[in-house]
Amino acid sequence: MTPTITIHTDTGPLSLPPQTHLDEALHHILSPKSLTPEQVATAVNGTFVPRHARAQHILQDGDAVLCFAPITGG
Repeated sequence: MTPTITIHTDTGPLSLPPQTHLDEALHHILSPKSLTPEQVATAVNGTFVPRHARAQHILQDGDAVLCFAPITGG
């Protein structure tokens, strides 16, 4: 059996291989929503992760990942 970690998203738990980076996980998280990683901001465990840091951010078992689109208007 291949080891996995489980992260928590707004659409439910997601199992991923250990050492998965945030940018890799976003493709799994966003595909059902028809969004791209460039269209959302991200936070892990309540801490903002900027786009340029996603490729270096390794997810841990139990992490909570939130993706949210910026709100515009006035």
